[in-house]
Amino acid sequence: MKFNIFDLKDNVICKLFNIKYPIIQGGMVWVSGSKLAAAVSNAGGLGLIGAGSMKPDLLRQHLRKAKSLLDEGKHIGVNVPLLYRLAEEQIQTCLDEGIKIFFTSAGSPKKYTKFLKDQGCTVVHVTSSPALAKKCEDAGVDAIVAEGFEAGGHNGRDEITTMCLIPQVCDTVKIPVIAAGGIFDERTIAAGLCLGASGLQLGTRFLMTKESSAHQNYKEMILKAGPGDTRLQMKPYVPVRLLKNKFAMESLKLELECAPVEKLVEHLGKGRAKLGMLDGDIEEGELEVGQASGAIRDLPSVSEVMKSLTTVFR
Repeated sequence: MKFNIFDLKDNVICKLFNIKYPIIQGGMVWVSGSKLAAAVSNAGGLGLIGAGSMKPDLLRQHLRKAKSLLDEGKHIGVNVPLLYRLAEEQIQTCLDEGIKIFFTSAGSPKKYTKFLKDQGCTVVHVTSSPALAKKCEDAGVDAIVAEGFEAGGHNGRDEITTMCLIPQVCDTVKIPVIAAGGIFDERTIAAGLCLGASGLQLGTRFLMTKESSAHQNYKEMILKAGPGDTRLQMKPYVPVRLLKNKFAMESLKLELECAPVEKLVEHLGKGRAKLGMLDGDIEEGELEVGQASGAIRDLPSVSEVMKSLTTVFR
């Protein structure tokens, strides 16, 4: 009998994380705090706190707050971008607070996987190509997030779309694959499963909920965004998908003028993402978001989103 991809009884991601639905909330900087992560986990998915924008003390506060918001038997994970200088302290903070699920990104999967596995943790690494996915498998991770070119925030240099990426990754590795990039509704969830993924990670859709900590100005700009209102920028430095605004257009001008990387870094400065995503400066801030922004026209609660997303499993 052929396996029914919409039957969750044998879904490996549900079993790996002990969750009802194979739906993961992306651990986005500045918007994925305790309230959002707990709401997603309470609704049957897996919520992730985005540690990339948090110093260890603030991360500890969010972890403890999330615990107080979780229903009995529910749990969360943490996304730790390994390129940040405080990554090691963030990981230790999470371990001290009893976190057992780690999604690592933006760095080598070899760096902490064995250490975390030795602590009894489940480790997932985010990647953007089949070759990098194989390196993740060789490093011993439990699963992979294969993130397509459509995704918001930091992205892969190869610009492989989700439609092409997922089947190739699934053909390359034997461990479970979680599809990300352009997943935002029940149709795209069904598509990700049909492409071979066992789970789905959603960023922009959960950013656009009442529980996310994104500034209202930022949310309202996304509600008005069209299909072509994001760009993958700063490829000479670190590729990142942004909403078009004054800052993004100034950055594009520098790129088109073939400005040196140092000039791009100088223009970026420090705190741009916080300025836009948390503080609400939609002109000068860095507004990270995926191409799904062109399709999202509402701002519901997490429970409402999950109710809609999970119709594919009924």
